[in-house]
Amino acid sequence: MPTYDYRCDTCGVFAALRRISERDAASPCPSCGKLAQRTLSVPALSLMASTQRVAHQTNERASHAPHRHGPGCGCSSKPKLATSSPAGLKGNGGGRPWMISH
Repeated sequence: MPTYDYRCDTCGVFAALRRISERDAASPCPSCGKLAQRTLSVPALSLMASTQRVAHQTNERASHAPHRHGPGCGCSSKPKLATSSPAGLKGNGGGRPWMISH
């Protein structure tokens, strides 16, 4: 279940774990019990360290396509060379199905 932010007039902002179908309904404040309305929050990307932001961007790209090791990659991961099995079949050696050897 996703977490949504709510704003209590007395206590301020709090997060609540709710079903998607219940996201727009008022949620009771965990401190005072008053019903609070959902508020939209901005991701804290500007507060994130640049190295962490780059890592998030790399992971986001990698979730849709294979990682390309270009000049100055800096990912500290070496591309895996194709390996041969005892039967003479080539494999990628890395366990990534989208990286097929020739």
